Amino acid sequence: MNAANSRDKSKPKGTPTELGQAIRRRRKAMGLTLDKVAQTSDLTTGFLSQVERGLSSPSLTSLMAIAAALQTSIEKLLSVPEVFSEYVAKDNRQTYSLGMRGRFYEKLGPGFTGALFNPQIVHRPPGHVSEKMRHEGEAFCYLISGRLEYHLGDKVFIMSPGDVVHHDTSTRHFSVVLGDVEAVELWVTTSPINDSGFVAS
Repeated sequence: MNAANSRDKSKPKGTPTELGQAIRRRRKAMGLTLDKVAQTSDLTTGFLSQVERGLSSPSLTSLMAIAAALQTSIEKLLSVPEVFSEYVAKDNRQTYSLGMRGRFYEKLGPGFTGALFNPQIVHRPPGHVSEKMRHEGEAFCYLISGRLEYHLGDKVFIMSPGDVVHHDTSTRHFSVVLGDVEAVELWVTTSPINDSGFVAS
């Protein structure tokens, strides 16, 4: 599939093996050890090793942290063209997967270089549990379909279609897809100011 020109959701780029190999190639090309990348990205060496071997799929936030530690972008790791366009037709969105069947992303931006907002539509299968994380910035999520159990610090929100959550991402957060249908989520997030802003926990 050409991720830049098709919305064929059965074959998005980014299987665990493809992604892991891309990360390993980039790391070795830069002469970095797993320990060094783990330290820079605030992830564990064991988790990074599993990602490189295709045994684990990182969340979008973790992948952004890995890409930053490797001084590259998700698009370059996945060989997805990084296109900047103020207008994107619905049938021409870039899509990519992070390896888990049924979990993929539709990019809705950025419209220009240096944009602060990162809008996208996220598709997650029933039962999917996101990583527990915290990082600099803020996030806005509008639930299009499905149901979510959203954990934000000590609070738990049960989200139905049409519900919204908007919060400071320095508060630890994660979510669970409830029921037997996929969750479709519209997200708008801000980019961390620096690499150390990413903290998976």
